[in-house]
Amino acid sequence: MATTMTGRYEGHLRTELAHLRSQSRILTDAPPDNQGRGEAFSPTDLVAAALSSCMMTLMGILAQREGIDLTGMTSEIEKVMSSNPRKISEIRITFTHPKLEATEIQKQKLIHAARTCPVALSLAEGIRQEVQFNF
Repeated sequence: MATTMTGRYEGHLRTELAHLRSQSRILTDAPPDNQGRGEAFSPTDLVAAALSSCMMTLMGILAQREGIDLTGMTSEIEKVMSSNPRKISEIRITFTHPKLEATEIQKQKLIHAARTCPVALSLAEGIRQEVQFNF
């Protein structure tokens, strides 16, 4: 197995992650409610963001196949934490594309693609995924 990403602890509850192929980097900070500065995504923020990104990517793959233009679709993401133990309890995402030109069948295919993306299927069953589609 080849390494595809690396991580480094920078101190003060900050990490830097690198994607080796593209050399893109992501910083994380612990959130203020968990002793951090909150100056970057927290690791749990990345989980919620990854779910949104994965869903949009799978919808994009389907859209390309179906000749649908998803350009400009947005998402609003909310991560809900529980305590004892501290963990993600729910991720709420609202996708919006007010000018989407697609049939009802195509819209249902887009929703199915999103709900069956690899991140959605990989998250623990105890994490509620509340997803709305406004198109």
